[in-house]
Amino acid sequence: MILDRRKFLAVCASAGLSGSLLKESLYGLVQSGRPITADTVAEAEEIAGVSFSDEHREQLVEELRGRLDDFVALRALDLANDAIPSVVFDPRIGGERIPPGSGRLTWEPPPIDRPPDDESLAYLPVSALAYLLQSRQVTSTYLTELYLARLEEYDGILQAVVTLTKKKAFAQAAKADVELDAGAWRGPLHGIPWGAKDLLSTKGYPTTWGAVPYMTQQIDRDAAVVEQLDAAGAVLVAKLTLGALAWGDVWFGGTTKNPWNVEVGSSGSSAGPAAAVAAGLVGFAIGSETLGSIVSPSTRTGVTGHRPTFGLVSRRGAMTLSWTMDKIGPMARSALDCALVFDAIRGVDSADPSTVDAPFPFNASVDPTALRVGFVEGAFKSDDYRNGPADLETVRVLRDLGVDLIRIELPDDLPVQAMLMALDVEAATAFDDLTRSGGVDAMVRQGPNTWPHEFRLARFVPAVEFLQANRARTILMRRMAEVMRMVDVFVCPSFRGSALRITNLTGHPAVCVPNAFHTLADTPESNRRSPGSITFVGGLYRDAAALTLAHAYQAATDFHRLRPPIT
Repeated sequence: MILDRRKFLAVCASAGLSGSLLKESLYGLVQSGRPITADTVAEAEEIAGVSFSDEHREQLVEELRGRLDDFVALRALDLANDAIPSVVFDPRIGGERIPPGSGRLTWEPPPIDRPPDDESLAYLPVSALAYLLQSRQVTSTYLTELYLARLEEYDGILQAVVTLTKKKAFAQAAKADVELDAGAWRGPLHGIPWGAKDLLSTKGYPTTWGAVPYMTQQIDRDAAVVEQLDAAGAVLVAKLTLGALAWGDVWFGGTTKNPWNVEVGSSGSSAGPAAAVAAGLVGFAIGSETLGSIVSPSTRTGVTGHRPTFGLVSRRGAMTLSWTMDKIGPMARSALDCALVFDAIRGVDSADPSTVDAPFPFNASVDPTALRVGFVEGAFKSDDYRNGPADLETVRVLRDLGVDLIRIELPDDLPVQAMLMALDVEAATAFDDLTRSGGVDAMVRQGPNTWPHEFRLARFVPAVEFLQANRARTILMRRMAEVMRMVDVFVCPSFRGSALRITNLTGHPAVCVPNAFHTLADTPESNRRSPGSITFVGGLYRDAAALTLAHAYQAATDFHRLRPPIT
């Protein structure tokens, strides 16, 4: 026997687990395994990459049998997805600090005339919509009706919507119109319809996380970001798709499509926000990134995405994948729009202990030559990737703007891939109950390179190696701090080299902008395209620098203004 039955039930009682049937079921589950022996230990050594003597194996057997008691006690607790660990990740341990001062966003909506048709109106950036609303050339109710109609019209093609939030939207729009008619302008997002990635809880509506096991889940409170955008006067029109449990573009309703080429998905996991922004179905959207989930779909659909510095936006009410890597940020039609949205959602939240306050001195009129701009030269050298010529052209545009590029190298000599086991283990922990209950078997995607597989695989990562990976991560952060002492922001290919992995591990902010729309080789006569992107990475808490450089680049180009065929 693995456990004495009375001892097992006593452990359950000490853990506060009630219900004799449940306790007996847990006991039966534990008993179903074969007894732990010295041979079991020897087999486990192969997985852990260690080797012990026969004597030491025998000594471990009884202790390991007793360890199962601890596992049972922990599993008896109701650890919901929003139960945070007692340790908090702080990217400042690498040596970068929050900049001094209290700088704030500086911006006034420039005058613009209402376009003659609704199609053009739908594709206007937040910066233009803000003026039309403030000047009362358009009402929030009209915009809300327009975007809801477009969401319904194109969702059959794009599969980007989980739930339309019509009741909430029309109530918010009506309130915004009353306030705007009275001259009470809350700011640039007042009255603008937006969409939320469906990992943000929204009172009164399902929050499905894109996965079959949570299709009917309803969390009766608003996420912090939803509250902040409510306060800014924005109008929530839809909960948008994400790849199941924030991986890819496949959810329980299908595959979210790319408006530039509906034969392919929109990438993920912020699949719906990217597709909806690209297709002019919302004014802006909120996505999230753990390891590329804003940058990748922004690239695929040709929109602008901003992954903020870790800790600048509260994750309260958002599905947890990784406590040390999850970031929430805006996806919009321009870097300026992202700055306007970010300013509304940033800030300290006592319910998310990772959050900090930092200045955000963004000013759209700042000369980019005032920035120290880095250039990951090695990542641009090879011409064997499709977006290479466009990336080099981006560098030329920056130099034409007068930017003096400083050559830098990232610390990619460190075992970055090994450090990413932290993500796998944290994600498996966040959804441990789903794995043990067999609920992951109901998810649409199965097999290698899916969460069900990774959740199971993470069970075999030794705790010692998990902590060693995090210690190595500290070294990575220190090395990145040395790089960022030389520059305020650096430019790099979005997927070439190690920048995406490194900066997600270290918590640095990034702004991804479109810089190409490639003709499809198989159908060159088609109006379908394959977008490409470039990424600007700022120092920790220097999101304004990354957004400033991205804005300057977009002021000199027009990629962000192009509209997809949605065919």
